[in-house]
Amino acid sequence: MNSVIQTMIAKYNPQNDEERESAIKEIIQEIALAGLSRAGFFNKAAFCGGTCLRIFHGLNRFSEDLDFALLEKDPNFKLDNYFPSLKKEFASYGLDMSVELKKKDEHAEAQSAFLKGNTLMLMLSFFPKSEDAKRAVSNQKIKIKFEIDLDNPSGGVTEFKYKMLPAPYEVQIFDEPTLFASKIHAILCREYKHHVKGRDYYDYLFYIGKGSKFNIKYLENKLKNSGGKIGDSETLTLEKVKELLKEKFETTNYESAKEDVTNFVNDKDGLKLWKKELFISTIDSLKS
Repeated sequence: MNSVIQTMIAKYNPQNDEERESAIKEIIQEIALAGLSRAGFFNKAAFCGGTCLRIFHGLNRFSEDLDFALLEKDPNFKLDNYFPSLKKEFASYGLDMSVELKKKDEHAEAQSAFLKGNTLMLMLSFFPKSEDAKRAVSNQKIKIKFEIDLDNPSGGVTEFKYKMLPAPYEVQIFDEPTLFASKIHAILCREYKHHVKGRDYYDYLFYIGKGSKFNIKYLENKLKNSGGKIGDSETLTLEKVKELLKEKFETTNYESAKEDVTNFVNDKDGLKLWKKELFISTIDSLKS
């Protein structure tokens, strides 16, 4: 096993294949960030979303995807320009990962790609002494989606953060109030046909527990981009945010929300408290 991989895996104590796969995915995410950093990706984009919250703010849940936002609109931006650097970064640790661009309409507001690696080969690379890991199905793939928002509104605040593993690297991320604003926007505007994105609600409670403020100007601009929640000429106020959240929390299907998030957290007991009264009780503590 590569010595850096060995160091990174040491903080995990997985008890089954599901936990081993989650550990592999988390380490692959961090290697990908290092590769993007070396390629200059963070001169143009900022890291955001649940994985950013896990890596840089200590969120205690697994997050599948890597989410980014372009800092300035650029019609010539191509995510696949960074694929060679990513593949080189993984190869330097002895990992055979492919990178595939997800085909979308040329006018789409995001570009997406998937990192893919053979499950059995990755299990053997990360857990060579585990007999259970050796029984992974040989034709299965571990996949990690990463996506960049090409139509990110103004008002976001960024900062630079540093990580030492797999090697020292620098990442530009949105600051905590901007990340919180994005999460409130997701709760208000993210639409799914058959379920509720419970991970958004879990992260919301994480911010509330920390006493985080949210970037109200950035939230205003994102809501205007989405349309329907506030008018183009309207100035968003804290009271309006509270009103919108109260409406949302009163109509949320909390059983669906719990079902969505349960496989991403170790402490499932806290989910038993999820109901509208819990979430509505948090509204008064919101700060901008």
